[in-house]
Amino acid sequence: MWVATVLHRPVVPVPLFFTSHLSPKVLLKPKTFRFGFPLPSLKLKASATKKQLQTQEPDNEDLRNQEKNDDQSFDLGWLPTFPHVLVASMSNFLFGYHIGVMNGPIVSIARELGFEGDPILEGIVVSIFIAGAFIGSLSCGSLVDKLGCRRTFQIDTIPLILGAIVSAQAHSLNEILLGRLLVGLGIGVNTVLVPIYISEVAPTKYRGSLGTLSQIGTCLGIIFSLCLGIPAEHDPHWWRTMFYIASMPGFLLALGMQFTVESPRWLCRVGDIKDAQTIIRNLWGDSEIDKAIEEFQSIISNDGTDVNSRWMQLLEEPHSRVAFIGGALFVLQQFAGINGVLYFSSLTFQDVGIASGALASLFVGLTNFAGALCASYLMDTQGRRRLLIGSYLGMAVSMFLIVFAINYPLEEDFSHNLSILGTLMYIFTFAIGAGPVTGLIIPELSSSKTRGKIMSLSFSVHWVCNFLVGLLFLDLVEMFGVASVYAGFGSVSVLSAIFAYYFLVETKSRSLEEIEMSLNSNMRGGGR
Repeated sequence: MWVATVLHRPVVPVPLFFTSHLSPKVLLKPKTFRFGFPLPSLKLKASATKKQLQTQEPDNEDLRNQEKNDDQSFDLGWLPTFPHVLVASMSNFLFGYHIGVMNGPIVSIARELGFEGDPILEGIVVSIFIAGAFIGSLSCGSLVDKLGCRRTFQIDTIPLILGAIVSAQAHSLNEILLGRLLVGLGIGVNTVLVPIYISEVAPTKYRGSLGTLSQIGTCLGIIFSLCLGIPAEHDPHWWRTMFYIASMPGFLLALGMQFTVESPRWLCRVGDIKDAQTIIRNLWGDSEIDKAIEEFQSIISNDGTDVNSRWMQLLEEPHSRVAFIGGALFVLQQFAGINGVLYFSSLTFQDVGIASGALASLFVGLTNFAGALCASYLMDTQGRRRLLIGSYLGMAVSMFLIVFAINYPLEEDFSHNLSILGTLMYIFTFAIGAGPVTGLIIPELSSSKTRGKIMSLSFSVHWVCNFLVGLLFLDLVEMFGVASVYAGFGSVSVLSAIFAYYFLVETKSRSLEEIEMSLNSNMRGGGR
C-alpha cells in the first residue's frame, strides 16, 4: 500500500476469478455461473512404448535434467486463481484512481464550488477521504466475518459508485464532501478486504506473487487518473467527467464478483464443506483437497465453531502479538516518510526543469509500477521478511543520499540530479517491499478467526498515521529543514529494518494454517 500527496494540506493518501463450468452454490442459494480454468496438467511428460524405453539410454542425465527444467518452465499452477485475484484487484485500481483524481482538478473544483484560495477548505476536501477510509477499515473485519469476502466486495461497491456520482454532480462544498466521504468509506473497506481475499484464495506457492497484484492495481489506477486528468488543465469542468468515469469500475467490480469464488476457508468456517472442496479442486488441484480440508477443520476445532470474532480477542495471545506487529508495521511504514517524499518530489523535479506536476507524478507512478512488477517476482523467491528488510535499508540509503546532496557543497546540477536519483530510488525500493509486503504479511500471520479484525485494526492505524504525517510534514520542514526531516525518515527506515529482522517470521511457501499452528502454542500439527 503506497501513499501520495497533493500540493495542499493536509496531504491526501495515495500510498503505498473463475471456474469453467456450472459450479454448485458458493454463497447464494441459487446456483451461479462461474467462469474459469480447470487446473491443467502442469507436467510435460514424454510418452514412449516399451520398445522405445528399452532402446533408450538409461543413464542419460542431461536429457532428464533438461526435461526437469522444461517442467519447471511450464508451471501454470497460478493460472486458475489469477482471474479471481484480478477481479479483486480492481478494487485497488479504484483506490489508485481516486487518489490521483484529486491531484490536478482540486483547483478547478475549488473555483467552481466557491472555496478557491481557502487552503483549510481545500485540505478538508482532500482529507475527508481519510476519515471515510478510517471508518471503512474499522468496519470491514465484522463484515467479512458475517458475509464472507464476495458479498462484502459487492456491498462495498455501493458507496464507491454513489460517492463518485455525488462528487461528479456536486454544486456545493457539502456535496463534494459527502461524495469524498462515501468514496473513502468504500476504499477503507477494500484496502482491508483485498489482502484477506487474496491470502485465503491463492495457492500457497503463489500467494506472494498474486498478492502483489493489489499493488500493481493501485499503481495503474494512479497512472490512469493522471493521464486522464491532462485535459483538466484546459477544461475547468473536466473534473466532473473524471468522477463519472470513476463510477464505472465499481459496476464492473460488482458484476465481476458475481463470478468469482468465495474463500474456501470462510466456507469451511460456516460449515459449507462441499463448496469449499469444489473451489479447492478447481483452484488448487485434486491432490490438495484432503490436506486442505483437514487443516481447515483442525484450525476450526481449536478456535470454535463461532464464525464471528470479538475485538477483545485481540488482547489474547497469540492474537495480541500479531495485532501489535500489524499496527507497528504500518506506523513504521508511514513514518518512514512515503507521504512526505511524494509531496516534495514535485519540487525536486522542478529543480531539474520538470515544471509540470502531472509529469512529475507520472514519473513517480511509473517508478512505483516498476517496483511492484519486481516485487511480483521476488515475493515468492526471496521471501517477505528478506524483501521487507532490504526494502527499508534501500529506503534509508536513498534518504541519506538526498541529505548528502542537500548538505554538502556540490555543483548545483549534480546536486539536483542526485536528489532525483535518491527520490526515485526511495520510491522504487518502497514499492518492492515496504509497500506490498506490509499489507500481505499481516493476514498471513493472523489466525483464521481474527484475520478480519487484525487487518481492520492495522489499516485503521495506517490511516491515522497517514493523516498525521500529511498534517505535520510541512511544519516539520519549516522548523528543521528538508535535510533534517529526510534524515529522520532514513532513521525510521533503519529502525523498520531492525524491527522486521527481530519480529517477523518468514511466511513464504507455508500455508496459512501451518503459520497459525506454528504461532499458536496450544496447537499441534503440520502444514501443507
